[in-house]
Amino acid sequence: MYRGSRKHILGWTDQPDFIIHLLDMIRPVQASASAGSLWMPRGHRFSEEARLESFGPQFLNEHAAWPALRRWWLRHEAGANTPNWDLAIGCEIEGRPGLVLLEAKANKLELKSEGKSLDGDASHNSRENHAQIGAAIAEARQGLLALGMKTGIDRDSHYQLSNRIAFTWKLASLGIPTVLVYLGFLGDSGIADVAPPFADYADWHKAFWGYAAPIVPEELFERRLDTGNTPAWFLIRSRQILEMSPRAGS
Repeated sequence: MYRGSRKHILGWTDQPDFIIHLLDMIRPVQASASAGSLWMPRGHRFSEEARLESFGPQFLNEHAAWPALRRWWLRHEAGANTPNWDLAIGCEIEGRPGLVLLEAKANKLELKSEGKSLDGDASHNSRENHAQIGAAIAEARQGLLALGMKTGIDRDSHYQLSNRIAFTWKLASLGIPTVLVYLGFLGDSGIADVAPPFADYADWHKAFWGYAAPIVPEELFERRLDTGNTPAWFLIRSRQILEMSPRAGS
């Protein structure tokens, strides 16, 4: 049985009015979608998380971005994967096919500051992929710098945040409007055995910036970045839970 942010994503995407609330949440982004739009996961019945190289072609077939994205991230593709996303939604952004990507958290311990690990006995291919991922994030860091955004995104620190930001920039640079939302779920006292839940938006906002400030500036968020006539947005939002997580052992 799921607890924390995973539970809340699945419960939210089970709701018939999910897409209405999602579009309202990401304002001021000009976005549109419908019940027929594609998102993943889609409630408890279809709970698998999205990987963009497989999810993307389902709503935007034959776009050159998808193979390019995988090659950008991986030197050796066989047996390797790009990151999973808590939630991915295909929609229209400024009248063009685009993506909304969500990274969800329900307590401070879900905000991971570790770098990407590499086993001491990793294979040659794994080591080269590790190096390729470092180079991809460095390319995104330089791309954001060219837009006036100095960041410290890096493979070896705050890897989860770094790869989310890097993928958002890269998708936009490949011509796909992209919105990244860091979403804090509020009030889940059912996970108090793990860590205190976020009480309200102010608590979530403080926790997020206590985590992210060493890596990214606040001015990266809540604004439209133009990566060659294709927008990228980075947003911080919160949402009250629909139902508490089950307590440990229940």
